[in-house]
Amino acid sequence: QVQLVESGGGSVQSGGSLRLSCAVSGYRISQLCMGWFRQAPGKERERVACIDRDAGTSYASSVKGRFTISKDNTENILWLQMSSLEPDDTALYSCAASARWLGCGVRGAVDFPYWGQGTQVTVSS
Repeated sequence: QVQLVESGGGSVQSGGSLRLSCAVSGYRISQLCMGWFRQAPGKERERVACIDRDAGTSYASSVKGRFTISKDNTENILWLQMSSLEPDDTALYSCAASARWLGCGVRGAVDFPYWGQGTQVTVSS
């Protein structure tokens, strides 16, 4: 059973940075397709970034150039480095995993069976 635990959220002013972590247990991260999703109140869940088993990455257009997804196969940790944060980035951020897919493609939340509890990110103007 894959277990995911996020950390690193918090409150920051516009233009600031945060790094989110997702500790993975029960499975090798090298064998998982991993994603970061976010959901703001009243909005649909959005896939922010995704990393394939072979470390290929993809980003939502709204965060491209500002966010970086990465992983450490030895430590079994997933990160999301967020820079130049904006108030619109305020949301609950969750990591998700799938052992089924080799790559992220255009897969959405329904394609990821394993989820963390989420960590809140709040950006003030």
